[in-house]
Amino acid sequence: MPAMPVTQTPVREERSAAWTVPLVLFLAFACYWPALRGGMLWDDDAHVTRASLQSVQGLFSIWTSLHATQQVYPLLHSAFWVEHLLWGDATLGYHLVNVLLHASAALLFMAVLRRLSVPGATLAGILFTVHPVCVESVAWISEQKNTLSLVLYLLAALAYLRFDERRGIRTYLLATLLFAAALLTKTVTATLPAALLVVFWWRRGTLSLKRDALPLLPWFGLSLAGATLTSWVEHSLIGAAGPEFSLTLAERVLLAGHNVWFYLGKLLWPSDLVFIYPHADVHREGLAWGACALAALMTTVLLFRLRRRARGPLAAWLLFVGGLFPALGFVNVYPFLFSYVADHFQYLASLPVFALAGAGASLLHNRLPTALRAPALVVASLLVGFMAILSTAQSRMYRDEGTLYTRTLEQNPDCWMARNNLGLWLEAHGRNTEALAQYEEALRIRPEYADAHNNLGSLLRQFPGREAEAKAHLDAALRIQPAFPEAANNLGVWYQDQGDLEHAAEAYRQAAHLRHDFATAYRNLGTVLLKTREGREEALAALRTAVSLDPLSAEAHDGLGTALLGLPGREEDAVAEYRTAVRLKPDFAVAYNNLGNALARSEEHLPEAVSAYEASLRLDPNSAETHNNLGAALVKLGRTDDAVSQYGEALRLKPSLAEIHFNIAMALLNTPGRRDEAVRHLEAFLEARPGNETAERILAQLQGR
Repeated sequence: MPAMPVTQTPVREERSAAWTVPLVLFLAFACYWPALRGGMLWDDDAHVTRASLQSVQGLFSIWTSLHATQQVYPLLHSAFWVEHLLWGDATLGYHLVNVLLHASAALLFMAVLRRLSVPGATLAGILFTVHPVCVESVAWISEQKNTLSLVLYLLAALAYLRFDERRGIRTYLLATLLFAAALLTKTVTATLPAALLVVFWWRRGTLSLKRDALPLLPWFGLSLAGATLTSWVEHSLIGAAGPEFSLTLAERVLLAGHNVWFYLGKLLWPSDLVFIYPHADVHREGLAWGACALAALMTTVLLFRLRRRARGPLAAWLLFVGGLFPALGFVNVYPFLFSYVADHFQYLASLPVFALAGAGASLLHNRLPTALRAPALVVASLLVGFMAILSTAQSRMYRDEGTLYTRTLEQNPDCWMARNNLGLWLEAHGRNTEALAQYEEALRIRPEYADAHNNLGSLLRQFPGREAEAKAHLDAALRIQPAFPEAANNLGVWYQDQGDLEHAAEAYRQAAHLRHDFATAYRNLGTVLLKTREGREEALAALRTAVSLDPLSAEAHDGLGTALLGLPGREEDAVAEYRTAVRLKPDFAVAYNNLGNALARSEEHLPEAVSAYEASLRLDPNSAETHNNLGAALVKLGRTDDAVSQYGEALRLKPSLAEIHFNIAMALLNTPGRRDEAVRHLEAFLEARPGNETAERILAQLQGR
């Protein structure tokens, strides 16, 4: 954002030194080196392009559907789409892009200041590069919306400043295109036309309707449209509505007064930075925050009265407060559910503060005696180095979710969201007991927390004897949030565990209805329906939907293969699906077994079926079913001894599977000298399955009866 020096006196434009670009790049990578190895955090998976959007049709949906992405920022998600095309889910690429965008923004910031003849542009840009308050925006993949939108914002500002000097229509159209692109990346950039008016007032001491305001009217229209759409999306689609967001106008004024000083304080003294700050109580803080609001008003009045001596401080103050406006509390945004403040909210708004600091330092340096100028540069270098060290330490927090949420809870122990998300991370790493404690603590802090109820209910399914508790929590999640597809899906899994396929299918249908792109729910529905006699057609449709939504899901392809295998003449299609499943997931033992079953239906494919079964057993040598299936294939190939060996291993692993005795007996019937062994296995089979006519007839023949 353009920002002002402390004086309106024109100063000589700084020339960009040859060392500026490599220095900024070096400092940026030095600060964010620990974060480059970081994984996905919080909502990164909602920003990195999911499977259903990875096609050209998916890119079209990003631009045409309000429901395709988490937020309606089509240019941002198009950038993610291209990045996913280049390196998939590998997080290093996204982190590198974010760091490069941050460095680019710093260099463009310097360019804007130099074009405005603001002294200290290089120092201002370097402070922005290394300041710890920027870490959240750069180290967190999701916040590419901040880094990319700021680059476009500054490019639009540069283009418009050039237009202001030359009044060329092409330059105006280019600036407008860049501004529209910034809005399509993040609508906080809607503040640019107002910021430009502040810049023109600072430069000229007055504003002209024709020269300054009229050309920006279309920009204000674009800003209003973008802000209105974003506000509606936050309220109607993302969930920034309800009692937590019901603040009166007076309370919003108090909140705004507090937030201005909070953000300025973090810029001036960047200590105790945390991913999620404590959620303040506006009612309880009313008196203190009232003082903050009054102080903000008095500061504005004071700077206004000093404008004849120096317009720069007032301009910088207006730009700072104006840049913060979307996050001050006058409009609801979903993160207010967790905290009214966040470091990434002031990424753009911080620029005028850095500009003022750079200009002040430059003017002070020029007024120092010659003997003190070198020590002053050393002090400035030490300050930059100290800030870089703080940023490097801060960026380590973003290595993984375990570190991020643990550090957050050290400073904000009542952060129920962090406890829930730490529980998810612990559960993913097999630390279920610790995860259970985090979910329970989250619910102690916030009893009506649907996500924690859902996660706790899902986890309790794995604890013997706690099935009833699990269902109670899943029911609570759906009571609190009826339109909760993940909870409905987990309830379906609970019913499936209990063998209640009818209620499981009903829950899966509800999950799929609530979220039409919920591939897992469709896959689970298809899998359950395959186990019922009358549900095969619906199962086939559900599994096809699952594959179309998530073509990279090996489980969905495996399920579709099973559905196709049950249809006459569809064996080849089933084999193709199973092959896709094992290609996508080479360690998928069940899919290899199913592939073997499909291949074994054809005599010519028996050797390949044996290979598939053997691949499955290499991955899961304790599968009695696969040993049994391999035995059956080996019998057809005439390898009786090998078949009996496989049947024997299946029987050892699962003695209760009586059918294996019958299979062994059938394999031994035509083996010389092993008739008595066949008789013993038939007798064992009949002991477990009395009354089987086929077995009784064969046994009678063997015994000469």
